[in-house]
Amino acid sequence: MNKELRRVAVLVVAMFLALFVSSSVIQVFQQGNLKADGRNARVLYASFDTQRGPILVDGQPIASSQRIDSRYNYQRVYASGPLYSTVTGFFSVLPSTGGLEHELNAYLTGDSDAQFLARLNAILTGQDPQGSAVELTIDPVVQQAAWDALGDERGAVVAIDPKTGAILALVSKPTYDPNALAVLDPDTVLTNYEALDADPSDPLVDRAIAGDLNPPGSVFKLIVTAAALESGQYTPDSEFPNPPSLDLPGTSTPISNSADGTCGGGETATIATALRLSCNTTFAQLAGALGQNAIRSQAEEFGFGQQLAIPMPVEPSVYPEIPANDEAQVWLTGFGQASVRTSPLQMAMVSAAIANGGVLMQPTVVESIVAPDLSVLQAFQPQTYSTPLSPETAATMNQMMVQGVANGVANNARIDGVEVAGKTGTAENGPGEPYTLWFTGFAPADDPQVAVAVVIEDRATGFGNLIAAPIAKKVMEAVVNR
Repeated sequence: MNKELRRVAVLVVAMFLALFVSSSVIQVFQQGNLKADGRNARVLYASFDTQRGPILVDGQPIASSQRIDSRYNYQRVYASGPLYSTVTGFFSVLPSTGGLEHELNAYLTGDSDAQFLARLNAILTGQDPQGSAVELTIDPVVQQAAWDALGDERGAVVAIDPKTGAILALVSKPTYDPNALAVLDPDTVLTNYEALDADPSDPLVDRAIAGDLNPPGSVFKLIVTAAALESGQYTPDSEFPNPPSLDLPGTSTPISNSADGTCGGGETATIATALRLSCNTTFAQLAGALGQNAIRSQAEEFGFGQQLAIPMPVEPSVYPEIPANDEAQVWLTGFGQASVRTSPLQMAMVSAAIANGGVLMQPTVVESIVAPDLSVLQAFQPQTYSTPLSPETAATMNQMMVQGVANGVANNARIDGVEVAGKTGTAENGPGEPYTLWFTGFAPADDPQVAVAVVIEDRATGFGNLIAAPIAKKVMEAVVNR
């Protein structure tokens, strides 16, 4: 009998231990996952009991929580909502899926690990819980200039301080008003969201850092030029045959320069001339001479194919894996076609690295995170992301890009009294399809304060220099004239 009792006792203890371990795992180790689960309605309702921290630009709230007489207690309000929606995202009775409201939710609700003691103190003292404030690197003047300059175009603008990586402007259009998704009636929010989601212009897509990436066209020639100069085999004066058109290797498919002419005249063209005048035939030959591995390696140094968060996740840009026997595709990548795809942020990073002497700084939109007691939980410190270029190559490319604006096909980015460096692009998306137009560059060239990238999508007509370059000019002027 005692033997049977012992067996039952051991079984009961084992069951108790199993239950204890299981509940501990759920309550302790799975706590973060459970809170992040969008199906957890208790967490959703509890999040409205907290005065969510503001999101600030130059000390002014662009997102704040207002006390209301409702079961939700607080409602999120977005000042100049569409202007900053690319950065803020939205906070709603629906699960948020993007922007800082999603990525920094734990800080904004006061629920991060760094705020544990503050939460405990609030419980003991009976204070209402509060979230932390998030100060952004965005410059309101530059953001407004980018917004205004982009106008009704479908596209995006990114501006970065090349010396620090601080993002000064991040604009994507078409966009939406996050206030329409911050209302506290679930049916209304769902109706508004479904309308935005069904809109063929894709206003919920952040074209600055994500979505369907675009072919870069001729702005990719900056990366091919960098690969050539960094290889040690080429200089800006290296020459290539200069036909107005030529067939891709192994095909009868011709490629030509945008004006269907030679690159500046003459039987040969230098890399410097080809970059200044944006000649496809020269860069196709250069890409073939370098090979896809050298170009891909250089692109990856700038960030292609790499995971990046600002802290919103950035869709990695793509330089394709090309079959060894498909040299024609390698030639096409020389001027940013084939399956090369990139984001405006990535191209701004390329210009920023050239502007900063070959050093690419980690881009971010967050300046600091400050707790309600004014203690700083996080402070922005400039960090090196990579060093894709030697100082010598960066200086050489700086001057090559200056010539592109001063005497080349990027001349619509000129600013009176300021030396500007830049490169334009006009990318094809297929026969009969609209174009993607680009500009990327920086100013002032001798002491860069801003690196910028502009993309214009779905343009039936036009060129990068005609449409994108003037937009970039206005953004750069907003920085150099502040």
